[in-house]
Amino acid sequence: MLLGTLVALGVLVTIHEYGHFWVARRCGVRVLRFSVGFGKPLLRWHDRRGTEFVIAALPLGGYVKMLDGREEQLQKQEEMQAFNLKPVRQRMAIVAAGPVANFLLAFVFFWILAMLGSQQVRPVIGEVEPGSLAEQAGLQAGLEIVTVDGTGVGGWGDVNVQLMRRLGETGTLQLEARQQGNSVASRYSITLDAWQKGVEQINPLQALGIEPWRPEAQAVLTHFDEQGPAVAAGLQLQDRVLALDDKTVDNWQQLVRLVQARPDERVELRVLRGDSELHIPVRLASRTEGQTSHGYLGAGVTGEPWPESMLIEKSYGLWGGALEGGRHTWRMSVMTLVSIKKMLLGEMSAKNLSGPISIAKVAGASAESGLRSFLNFMAYLSISLGVLNLLPVPVLDGGHLLFYAAEWIRGKPLPERIQALGMQVGIALVLSLMAFAVINDIARL
Repeated sequence: MLLGTLVALGVLVTIHEYGHFWVARRCGVRVLRFSVGFGKPLLRWHDRRGTEFVIAALPLGGYVKMLDGREEQLQKQEEMQAFNLKPVRQRMAIVAAGPVANFLLAFVFFWILAMLGSQQVRPVIGEVEPGSLAEQAGLQAGLEIVTVDGTGVGGWGDVNVQLMRRLGETGTLQLEARQQGNSVASRYSITLDAWQKGVEQINPLQALGIEPWRPEAQAVLTHFDEQGPAVAAGLQLQDRVLALDDKTVDNWQQLVRLVQARPDERVELRVLRGDSELHIPVRLASRTEGQTSHGYLGAGVTGEPWPESMLIEKSYGLWGGALEGGRHTWRMSVMTLVSIKKMLLGEMSAKNLSGPISIAKVAGASAESGLRSFLNFMAYLSISLGVLNLLPVPVLDGGHLLFYAAEWIRGKPLPERIQALGMQVGIALVLSLMAFAVINDIARL
């Protein structure tokens, strides 16, 4: 986990700062220091132009220090190389270059992923919950979703992304779905009313009442949580669960639903062990997701392989991959910006905001899952870094751009006291946001 986090942050911070550095050099600004990380330098060297490059002990960010007449007395020959004396448009370009570099990095990663190709599961509905929004709209088991709000979807990941865009909204969600093997799709309208507004740990499919189709796995136990109720009750590997209380169990998915509906309750499992049927009492535990508690058995099964007909292979050539990479970068950037807006308006719970602990966990998990997963994670994180830095908050790149835009319009800089006040407010906002994100992380732990 630590290695994955260090690699991800190191790459993203370096690329962000290199964006500032590259454009500053092109504008004739002297760069004094390029630092990846803060604190005590672990490694340092100089290039032929006198720039000091530093790798520091705390890999939580970085900075590019440029020659600036506001910070030191300039010699006459140095004035042409000072950041603060450059035309406002050049200063804006230098500041914007960091976030732009993050978007370009995400684009490159998505381009590579598009060319590598991916295998997705067809978005075929397995079950529809009675009384749910999906059932009210007429959706049924066996239908394959082909568009969400007019956007084509190739797998459940695409469906989830499109549904996340509608969180907290009121209006009509349009789905097109077809029977498998049928080329003609029908339209289904789902009425949303402040849909999932303020809900934590959102599962959009579950909120609509849709359960994806998956291969039917038998309820034959193949692994346990050693601290869970199943082990405590005496269940063993290869036990086949036949019933929970008076409810017959035909497959694993059915057992999961029955268990989840009984948190902290005592149940009796009828199991087949070898040639013998046994009745085993179990005290279920509970697991909390958001504001909902689910029953927990602490056992699992080996999944069945997916049939070829349910899998979609998608890959692109060089230029097709570039086009897909650009589209995906744009969609994810817009979605990130819209999510921030919804959190500010209370349409999405701010508890969905993640901090360094969650980022580290996801970085480690994605690194363990392979190159594709890690590149995908880094692309999303790079977009988040780019979007957040462009927010019009003093201290961030977006705040500097706001000041420079005002200077461009006025023909002169904003008064020092206004800039100083803005910086104080910006620092308070950023520190408060970081503290809130860390609190969220600790709460999830």
